[in-house]
Amino acid sequence: MDIKAVSIEIPDGCNIILGQTHFIKTAEDLYEILVTTTPQAKFGVAFTEASGPCLIRTEGNDTDLLSVCVKNLKRIGAGHVFCILLKNAFPINVLNQIKNCPEVCRIFCATANPVEVLVATTEQGGGILGVIDGSSPKGVETLEDKGHRKEFLRKIGYKL
Repeated sequence: MDIKAVSIEIPDGCNIILGQTHFIKTAEDLYEILVTTTPQAKFGVAFTEASGPCLIRTEGNDTDLLSVCVKNLKRIGAGHVFCILLKNAFPINVLNQIKNCPEVCRIFCATANPVEVLVATTEQGGGILGVIDGSSPKGVETLEDKGHRKEFLRKIGYKL
């Protein structure tokens, strides 16, 4: 077995949601969730089949984001994985609906941070072991840091 870290491309101004799923209708169902939950969002969705023709299935309303989703999934090389790149919306706007999608097994990450995917490869294929999302902690927030956090959340409309 080989284990490697795969760096994921996240375009500026975007968030990624990376997860595991299990059925051919995933791309269409995720498209429907995104377009009805966040109609202002631009997004790409790609999903890797793990049986039959083993194709990367795609949906979305932004061809550039869709292309990057496909590129990311090709680099990961694992079956039953989906990649969503989201612009003009945050994962918090869609994450519960995605988790409730019957095909979705788990979410590996939902972030705008740099991401590395830990992939194990055997003779059968590849699988995601986990992800590295962003950087390690550098300390504990101070009162000033807490003030900045609260100010930021109010600035973007998530708190009163």
